Amino acid sequence: MSIRFSRTALAVALTLAFQPAFAAPDDAATVIVTATRFSEVDLSVPANVSIITREDIRRSPAFDLPTILKSRAGVDVRTLYGSLGTDATVDLRGFGETAGSNTLILLDGQRLNPIDMGSINWSAIPLESVQRIEIIRGAGTVLYGDRASGGVINIITDKSGRARASLSVNGGEHGYRSLDGNLAGKSGVLTYNAFVHAAATDGWRENSQQDQQALSGRFGLDLARGETFLDYSIYKDSSGLPGYLFRQAYRNDPRSSTRPDDKQWRDGYRLRPGVRLNVSDAINFEAELGSEHENYAANFVSFGSRSQRERETLSFTPRLRIRHGLGSLASETVLGYDYYDGNVSANYSTFPGQSADQTSQAFYLQNTTALTADWAVTLGARSQRMEQSAHQDAYPAWFSPAMDGEATRRRNAYDAGLNYQGQGWRAYGKIGTTFRFANTDELFGYDPITYAPVFSGDLKPQHGNIRELGGSFVASAFSGRVAIYHLDMEDEIGYDDAAGANVNYDPTRRQGLEVEIEWRATQQLATRLSYTYSDAQFRSGIYDGQDIPLVPHNKATFSVDWNAAAAGRYSAVVNYVGKRRYAGDLANSHGWLDGYATLDLQASWDLQPWTLTAKLLNALDKHYAPYAGYASFSADHYYYPADGRGFFVGARYDFK
Repeated sequence: MSIRFSRTALAVALTLAFQPAFAAPDDAATVIVTATRFSEVDLSVPANVSIITREDIRRSPAFDLPTILKSRAGVDVRTLYGSLGTDATVDLRGFGETAGSNTLILLDGQRLNPIDMGSINWSAIPLESVQRIEIIRGAGTVLYGDRASGGVINIITDKSGRARASLSVNGGEHGYRSLDGNLAGKSGVLTYNAFVHAAATDGWRENSQQDQQALSGRFGLDLARGETFLDYSIYKDSSGLPGYLFRQAYRNDPRSSTRPDDKQWRDGYRLRPGVRLNVSDAINFEAELGSEHENYAANFVSFGSRSQRERETLSFTPRLRIRHGLGSLASETVLGYDYYDGNVSANYSTFPGQSADQTSQAFYLQNTTALTADWAVTLGARSQRMEQSAHQDAYPAWFSPAMDGEATRRRNAYDAGLNYQGQGWRAYGKIGTTFRFANTDELFGYDPITYAPVFSGDLKPQHGNIRELGGSFVASAFSGRVAIYHLDMEDEIGYDDAAGANVNYDPTRRQGLEVEIEWRATQQLATRLSYTYSDAQFRSGIYDGQDIPLVPHNKATFSVDWNAAAAGRYSAVVNYVGKRRYAGDLANSHGWLDGYATLDLQASWDLQPWTLTAKLLNALDKHYAPYAGYASFSADHYYYPADGRGFFVGARYDFK
């Protein structure tokens, strides 16, 4: 590996990876699903895994899932507008502008990433429904396929059927208000839960109002050797689109808007029936059949245009786990088949209509064998076939002809890893490959001379090689995990402003260090430090040695939680993001986007059956922009300002 770290950083990594300890590792104490696509208590798979528990979520001052995620090492989050996280992009391991196509987001193991460049619909996942979140950094391509080059985030919802009911309300500055309720129980062989969520805000900026409503839940039916179930979600949200601000306006009046009348709307549903069967003591079978539908509309008054988009996706994901042994060695194999079929159509008032179809089929296999009581080896492979087609209508007003194209691509991936489980610590190493196909929006292009529409089916799938070392430990009041990684990418897909098109980049490299340390100083006081060093840059070509835009070299989060019992519970989160190159600045010729640090505070009082909370977000009223770029047409930088300081209060009632 050619990772370049300071001596201090390397010493920290080695110390954490091989620290002697005297307790079971924290990773092993929690059931892990994402690392094998089946529930596992003993984490023998070589991976850098973090778990965000339900208790972590309740202690966090955050209102939305993306803000909770950014508190962990290796995770960067960028939003354009508002505090509800409606348009947030999550970036694992430094992919910058293409993070949405390289970080795979799952809900109970099923993909949330759309087939185009649309954003994740976070509003369809009420926080109250989340049991835990699993973050697996590094390529998850073998088990999950396309779009997992940076890693996988799996949001696991509560399926226990434990009898409970609650209602909570929140309100605060900028017209924020929310209502959340849940109901769950069990009757004979039937389990059920339902979560309702509604939130709205007038917005910190002009025309940054947002609202969201969602209903989600699950019905489960116990079987003699398993269960059958139906997961469901219905959602609707809307928001203003205040637009970016050029440098002078950003400095002088960050709450203003250049697009005071632009708006967007979205609604949809998700249905997922499935089955889980214990065929025998050694064989488990699981399968889901998913159906998703989403409608999106936007009114760009500032441009005199309107757009509508409709997206449908069907999926079928059966898999089998077999504990078969390998001679005298304990061994198990997971094998499965993933089928996804999606289509998207878009109509515009001032632009040709477009449509695209995509069908993906993949077979995968992963085997873990215990060589000894301490050592385990994992081998995996995947083969995926992607069929895509795109169509654009003729547009006489532009003298633009119609465009039709189709392409079929196939890529394979593998990984291999070794895991050592010591007394209170573990260490691992792994190598592997990853890939990504172009999304459907990237299939549309234009001839640079005639501006006639062209099918970008000649975009090659991106692919890369990953190497990683890491480990975790528990020692008395301390626990932690660390990883160092190196990822070389070929034919990475991204937009080049100079070419005015989506292209295959020259070779790129990402390498870094991820550290998380938790210290429970007393039974009442706990702290967590997360630190990420990222080096993402081109390694040859015209941009050789230049940084990938929007990727900070340094990122850190420090949190403190103090449980004062009857006097309340108090938490503080400091989030630091270092300077980054501006969006689109592949040549690194337009300077640096400033880094920033924010402070969020929360206090809560448990007065059963009532729980009261107070939050102060961006307590120091920091002026910053998570996303900014350079506009060549105006020779000026543009910014999307983050919300200023806000105070919020809430009350929750738990029914007996």
